[in-house]
Amino acid sequence: MVSATIRRIVSPCWRPSDTGEISGRHGDSNGRVDGLLWYKDSGRHAHGEFSMAVIQANKLLEDQSQLESGPLSLTEGTPLGTFVGIYDGHGGPEASRFVNDSLFKNIRKFSSENDGMSADVVHRAFLATEEEFLSLVEKQWLHKPPLASVGSCCLIGIICCGELYIGNAGDSRAVLGRMDEATKEIKAIQLSEEHNASIVSVREELRSLHPDDPQIVVMKHQVWRVKGLIQISRSIGDAYLKRVEFNRAPLLSKFRLPEPFEQPILKAEPAILVQKLCPQDQFLIFASDGLWEHLSSQEAVDIVQSCPRNGVAKKLVKTALCEAAKKRETRYSDLKKIDRGVRRHFHDDITVIVLYLDSNFLARANSRVPLVSIKGGGENGYGIGIIDA
Repeated sequence: MVSATIRRIVSPCWRPSDTGEISGRHGDSNGRVDGLLWYKDSGRHAHGEFSMAVIQANKLLEDQSQLESGPLSLTEGTPLGTFVGIYDGHGGPEASRFVNDSLFKNIRKFSSENDGMSADVVHRAFLATEEEFLSLVEKQWLHKPPLASVGSCCLIGIICCGELYIGNAGDSRAVLGRMDEATKEIKAIQLSEEHNASIVSVREELRSLHPDDPQIVVMKHQVWRVKGLIQISRSIGDAYLKRVEFNRAPLLSKFRLPEPFEQPILKAEPAILVQKLCPQDQFLIFASDGLWEHLSSQEAVDIVQSCPRNGVAKKLVKTALCEAAKKRETRYSDLKKIDRGVRRHFHDDITVIVLYLDSNFLARANSRVPLVSIKGGGENGYGIGIIDA
């Protein structure tokens, strides 16, 4: 059952669409656009249906995302599956765009070398993508030093051969909706660890890794930050906090530390979870932290469970926007009129991908798996295409 609290939160977003809004129904193979909102209401992946949505707040969209359904390696005849990536950039869009172009390629490369999916494949793909981006920073250091201060959180999910792989570096979140056998209610199970200095365990980890640095985490403007600069402790990019040669002029002085460091301050290693899917597992929600600033895991699961599948990711985004507007004592209809850049004062970029896990899809042969490749964050944050086999 949906609680009264959830009804209160969601009800403003269930009103009829504003005049002129594009309704995503049949034929939205590349997604639809409504102002700063991009959405793909529904589609099929290897294990069921999916829904995607992205809302832009920053002047340049820093969230990037993708969904791939089909071969997960370069070797012919290998098992097919589904890959989801949520890449939440900071300091600019360059790192998240790079990850969006590179990480899945590395997953397929290492899966081929490994003869299948594994936690090691995920780990190696993250580190390879990191090294590739840091190499790019090195090549452009004299011409584009700000690239050293750009980074991206990185959350991925892979479904292959009945197993779920979650890899995360940063503070995006993956949540599973699972049926409770006793109560028949859908419970939220958080699958990813968030690497944010606001969390006590993250601060403790940082202090244990840097015992000789009393300033490794600092409270600044009522927010815990690593070295007083950044909230996250893991990312791809952020070269200025990983290699001392990038923490000097010509980098902007606000990013430069007063003393050189001997070991990387941030890490790119992902926290990895591997578990078998079971019949009680109903759906997965992958989202950047912009969603979780306004909704709890259980609230998001309740919304997905109670709403029609078609457009459910858009429902989640709009519900978060309604909450963001309420916090600033304004209306959702007024928030929609605020342009990118200024919009960031109300909410962050938000990306949501919902994967439904359907037993009939899970059981069918590989030859009938839909081949899908869609990105919710291209140059302008719009989808780049989908092909159904």
